[in-house]
Amino acid sequence: MEKRIFGIILTLLGIGGMIMAAMNFVNGGNNNAGIRAIIVYGILGAVFFFAGIGLIRNTKDVKKSNEEVI
Repeated sequence: MEKRIFGIILTLLGIGGMIMAAMNFVNGGNNNAGIRAIIVYGILGAVFFFAGIGLIRNTKDVKKSNEEVI
């Protein structure tokens, strides 16, 4: 379950990064710093997003039994 929660957090961070890249793009990244920010936010956002989605999809739930072995 912890891996799934971590995957959700990574996915949300990725969405946030891609939104920041889109906002910088819309507001105009005319200078080198603006273009660099768009590229960095976009790449990091995509990496976090796809890592989170992959972690969520590949994590299998394991049912724990309450029986004790004697």
